[in-house]
Amino acid sequence: MHKRKLGKNGPEISAIGYGAMGFHDFYGAADAKAGLDLIRRAYDLGITFFDTAELYGWGENEKFIGEAVKGFRDDIVIATKFGFTYENGNYGLNSQPAHIRQVTENSLRHLGVEQVDILYQHRVDPNVPIEDVAGTVRDLIVEGKVKYFGLSEAGPQTIRKAHAVQPITVLQTEYSVFERDVEAVLPVTRELGIGFVPYSPLGRGFLTGAVKPAAEYEETDMRRFDPRWQPGNFEKNLDAVRQLTEMAKARGVTVAQLALAWLLAQGEDIVPIPGTRRIERLEENAGAADIRLTADDLDQIRRILPEGAFGARYIGDLMPTWV
Repeated sequence: MHKRKLGKNGPEISAIGYGAMGFHDFYGAADAKAGLDLIRRAYDLGITFFDTAELYGWGENEKFIGEAVKGFRDDIVIATKFGFTYENGNYGLNSQPAHIRQVTENSLRHLGVEQVDILYQHRVDPNVPIEDVAGTVRDLIVEGKVKYFGLSEAGPQTIRKAHAVQPITVLQTEYSVFERDVEAVLPVTRELGIGFVPYSPLGRGFLTGAVKPAAEYEETDMRRFDPRWQPGNFEKNLDAVRQLTEMAKARGVTVAQLALAWLLAQGEDIVPIPGTRRIERLEENAGAADIRLTADDLDQIRRILPEGAFGARYIGDLMPTWV
């Protein structure tokens, strides 16, 4: 597995990481025992970057990761996140300093670690100055409870303000062949020496080729409501993936590997975190680190999807606002 440095002052990690969200939320029921085997196989493949969050099962996903990596904890980097709340069936945001501290203590306990490697603000909280958030994480770093600070779905002004208080190691935001908006933010992260972690690098599974109409997913699967799966958008996206699949076959790779290789080719500062529940998919994703695309390949992909997928990436109020 190739290695990459995450940000100017961050850790060296595998070029492809693992996003664990799907084992506890948003994609239907999962087999936890199979998940433990999968995480251990990921490590065997050279994957050393694992991403979780309080939100994913409200601690259950963190416990899952903590259990799975016990035998090699010191060889890997674990990222987790704070900032969401869930009360009376409604999601909210809370990045008040006291809440950040409470969530961090919970994460340390759930993961079974003495220090969180990377602590992200999961979403920018408009009710809390980002300077206060950065200052709280700075204090946690001084106390030895956190090693690096990250933001997720933040815009240029927010990044600059936070970075002035506590240097940001990494920004995490959706980015893929399907989703390109963050390319407007990348010049800022590169100016400041901040690494970039794309989540949903395979378009929530659309870019694996194993896709089906929205109504065929479980009730708890977010793809039932994802705008890209809705009639009108779905057919156009399906045709684009068909073209990408033909291109991948001509190269002797899978469409998922093509999509991950495209991301890796966007810069050495980029480390995608695909998630999967299947070991064969995990192995396929890890293999993408060895693929090198030519300039012609990259041009062809841009021609197939010049502006990304058809349909928004979130419904209405769930769409992050960058400032």
